Amino acid sequence: MRKNSAKNQRVNQEVMRELSEIIRSEIKDPRIAPMTSIVAVEVAPDLKTCKVYISVYGDEEALNKTLEGLRSAEGYIRHNLAHNLNLRNTPEIRFLGDRSISYGVEMTRKIEEIVGKEHGETDTPPEE
Repeated sequence: MRKNSAKNQRVNQEVMRELSEIIRSEIKDPRIAPMTSIVAVEVAPDLKTCKVYISVYGDEEALNKTLEGLRSAEGYIRHNLAHNLNLRNTPEIRFLGDRSISYGVEMTRKIEEIVGKEHGETDTPPEE
């Protein structure tokens, strides 16, 4: 199975759906932020490993605590994934932080700052 094959994409979507449900409804770890979302899932073509990209609403500390909580519950999550999905192998899960959303917000802020300077706008209101 090639990495970008239709079958691999279906497996990625199904694993993503199941992991989202498991994290949302079955994990009760207080370290995991309530606004945790799975951005992407990449299951290897041999179904041995799986990279799960996690995004958390909050700061860097919230992301780190959430990743720590998910990594400690990895065995439980993998067991439930094996129970819910009918795959030849249940992949070993690696949780990774996805900072693309915060990076995009930061870039937008910088662009708006530059555009504001070009048009002579300032952040301080005029004094009367």
